[in-house]
Amino acid sequence: MALAIRTHEQPQNLEQQALRDEALRGFAASPKAMSPKFFYDHRGSQLFELICQQPEYYPTRTEETILRLAADAIAELAGRNASLVELGSGASRKIRLLLEALRPARYLGIDISREFLDICTRRLAADYRWLDVHALCADFSQPLKLPAEALGQRPLAFFPGSSIGNFDPIEARAFLRNLHQALPAGSGLLIGVDLVKNRQVLERAYNDAAGVTALFNLNLLERIRTELDSDIDPQRFEHRAFYNEQASRIEMHLVSREKQQVRIEDRVFDFAAGETLHTENSYKYTPGTFRALASECGFASVAMWRDPAQLFSVHFLRRE
Repeated sequence: MALAIRTHEQPQNLEQQALRDEALRGFAASPKAMSPKFFYDHRGSQLFELICQQPEYYPTRTEETILRLAADAIAELAGRNASLVELGSGASRKIRLLLEALRPARYLGIDISREFLDICTRRLAADYRWLDVHALCADFSQPLKLPAEALGQRPLAFFPGSSIGNFDPIEARAFLRNLHQALPAGSGLLIGVDLVKNRQVLERAYNDAAGVTALFNLNLLERIRTELDSDIDPQRFEHRAFYNEQASRIEMHLVSREKQQVRIEDRVFDFAAGETLHTENSYKYTPGTFRALASECGFASVAMWRDPAQLFSVHFLRRE
């Protein structure tokens, strides 16, 4: 029996064209930089799931514990027959905790990686035969048009993993305002937010001993090498991650091991030894600063949960 998954398409640039445009723009910039959303091809998504299993990477297990303990309260706030909309469809246990507690009428998974989205939504449809499963391949950092048949009357958007931290303050406001516009009044937003904490804890989380985060970071260059016409060699770069206390963010970079030139199509880019390609930020918040940001974008704070060590927070917001 075939699995019933409703796939919704949204007009967007082809993935390879979007990668090309971003690489050419980012390598020409000063300083050089690329968006972290291009980490998530199929291999990148798999590597991220592996990062979440590393002992140094506290966000995943801490958020899962919070969700497990707060599941009944979340279900009560969401209400019966809610529709669950996951931004960044993943293969983790987080969404399953919510599916078990909420028993939603329908589920909509949204992800930029078409292959990974297909795998994950098919797995959910197989495991939850009672669930009306929808999939939308889209870049949720851009304005979204959500399919009405997947939303129902009581949608709850779920944005886990402190992915909001990948946006700088201006981008975070734009994301929340776009989401506010896409969701009907009264919708819920359940969002994981990483908290400001000790530098050592933060830096260890992004420099795991097994080197999985380094592979994840370098996979961006592998994508450029294999998907575009480029001679870039990932082995000539190394991973670097550190906490920028003044900006309250972890920064991830790819550092050129030597002076070199990199060709992408007919353009050549110079790297000095030690020059970096800035690949990701992960901003950290206090509960107060995040509530203020959400309020500014039209979301009222309803509830918040934290772990005893106050490493991580989960917020339930209501779209006004």
